[in-house]
Amino acid sequence: MNKNVSIFKCSSCDAQYSKWTGRCLECGKWGTIVESSKPQSPISKSTVPAAKTVKLEEIKSEGVRRVKTNIDELDRVLGGGLVPGSLILLGGEPGIGKSTLTIEMAAKIQNALVISGEESIGQIKLRADRLNINSKSLELANETNIEIIIATILTKKPTLVIIDSMQTIFSAEVEGEAGSPTQIRACTTKLLEAVKPTQTTAVIVGHVTKEGIVAGPKTLEHLVDTVVYLEGDRHHFYRILRTVKNRFGSTDEVGVFQMHEGGLREVKNPSAAFLSERGENLPGNVLTCLIEGTRPLIVEVQALVTKTAFGYPTRKASGFDLNRLHVLIAVLQKRAKLQLESYDIHINIAGGLTADEPAADLAIALAIASAYKDKPLGGDLVVFGEIGLGGEVRPIVQVEKRIKECEQLGMKRILTNTGSKKLTSSKLKILDIKNIQEIIKHT
Repeated sequence: MNKNVSIFKCSSCDAQYSKWTGRCLECGKWGTIVESSKPQSPISKSTVPAAKTVKLEEIKSEGVRRVKTNIDELDRVLGGGLVPGSLILLGGEPGIGKSTLTIEMAAKIQNALVISGEESIGQIKLRADRLNINSKSLELANETNIEIIIATILTKKPTLVIIDSMQTIFSAEVEGEAGSPTQIRACTTKLLEAVKPTQTTAVIVGHVTKEGIVAGPKTLEHLVDTVVYLEGDRHHFYRILRTVKNRFGSTDEVGVFQMHEGGLREVKNPSAAFLSERGENLPGNVLTCLIEGTRPLIVEVQALVTKTAFGYPTRKASGFDLNRLHVLIAVLQKRAKLQLESYDIHINIAGGLTADEPAADLAIALAIASAYKDKPLGGDLVVFGEIGLGGEVRPIVQVEKRIKECEQLGMKRILTNTGSKKLTSSKLKILDIKNIQEIIKHT
C-alpha cells in the first residue's frame, strides 16, 4: 500500500525539512517553506524490471566527431573542438570576458544562435561592432523562458547555441525564481534533452564570484559534459581558459588569451609574452617556470621588503597564497637566519597570473632574500622547487619540460633540486640546490 510522506521544501534553494519553519536555514529567506508530499512504495523484484547489460568487448569504439571553432586556444582546451550534442558550461567572474569569447566563437561557426537573457539585441550588436565581427549567419534572440528556447532550437537546429546567462533562464513548469538552484537544474536538464537529438552544441554561461554563490556553476557541473572556466585579473591583460571536466577529452590543457579593445587575442607563446613586459633587473625580481595544464609558462616573481613603520609587519601577496607566504617567511627566518620579523614583505606574480603550485616556493624565497639583501639576481636565472618546513628543497615534476622552455627563451642558469636525475643542458647551467640555506650563496 502506497503511503504519502509529507516533506517541507524551500521554493528558493530547494532545501528540504521534516517540519515547517518560518525561515530557510540554508538560504536565509523567510516564508519560502512550503509543504509537499511524495508517494513511497516498496520496491519488489516482481514490479521492477532489471536493466539491460552489454559486455564491454561487444561494444564498438566510435571516434568523436568535432566541429572546429577556428580559435586554436579554445580548441586546445576543448580537446580538439566542439562535440555535436554536448553541453558546455563556461564559468567565470562577471566582466572577465565570457560574453566576448562566446560571440567571437559564434561568429566563426556557421548556423550559430546566441540567446541572451541579460543584454538586448542592440547591446550585443554594439559589442559585435566594437570587436569588428561581421557574420551573415549568426542569429540573435532575447529570451528567458526555457520552453521557448527549446522550441527555437528544435525549429532552427543550429550547429551552436549560446545561452548567456543561465542565471536569467526560468521554466514556467517549475516553482521558484530565475537563478534559484531548482530552476537552474530543471532548465539545464530540459536543455540537455533538447540538444542531444538535434546534435546541437550548447554553451551555457554561468557567473561565479570568488566567494561563490548558491546558484553558481557548481550547481551545474555534474549535469553538463564539459566545464571550462575563464580566469584572470580583470585589471590585467591576460586570461586563462581552463577545463575542469571534459567527457570527450583531457582536462590538462589551458588556453591563454590577451584582452584588448578589439576582443580576446590568442597568445601562442605565453612565456615570451610575459617576458616581453619585464622591466629592468631589480633586487627581488626572479623568474620561475610554472606548469599550466601541459604547458610550461615562465613568469616573473616580484618581492619588496621594506622596514616596517609599525610594530607589526605587513605581509601581502598578489597571485600567491598568503598562508603559504607566511610559512615560507617562517622557514627563511628559522632555517636561513634572515631577520625578517621587522620588515614588511609584499609579493606579486606579474601579469595577473596565479602561482598555485609548489614549484613557485623556491622562487618566492629567493626573491625575498634578494630584496632583503638588496642584490639583483640577474635576468637570465630561472628558479623552481618546493620548500619543506625543515628548509629542504624538494624535487618537482616535469623538470625536463621546464628546462626545455628555458632553453627556448634564451635563459642561462637554472636553480632547482635535480633529485636523482642527472640533468644536463648544452645551453643552460643547472645549479643543484638541496636546502634553503644555500640560497644565501646566490644573493
